Amino acid sequence: QVQLVESGGGLVQPGGSLRLSCVASTNIFVINDMAWYRQAPGKQRELVASISRSYRKNYADFVRGRFIISRDNANNTGYLQMNSLKPEDTAVYYCLLGRSYWGQGTQVTVSS
Repeated sequence: QVQLVESGGGLVQPGGSLRLSCVASTNIFVINDMAWYRQAPGKQRELVASISRSYRKNYADFVRGRFIISRDNANNTGYLQMNSLKPEDTAVYYCLLGRSYWGQGTQVTVSS
């Protein structure tokens, strides 16, 4: 059973930064692609960024240039560095490992 634990969410002012972490309980992390999704109230879950096991990265247009996805295979951990945050970035952020394993989500609120 694979468990993913996210952390790093919180309340931040517009223009601020947060760094999300996603720790996997097993080292199958290293052989899987991973991604970050988000879901705002009343909206569908949407892809934010992805990173393959070969470190190829992709970003949604609405975060490109502001967010950075990365991974640390030695520690079975993925990261999402979020800069220049906007109120519209407010959502629950989830990590996805492979095609099946989801984290529990971490709330990010951008507000003054």
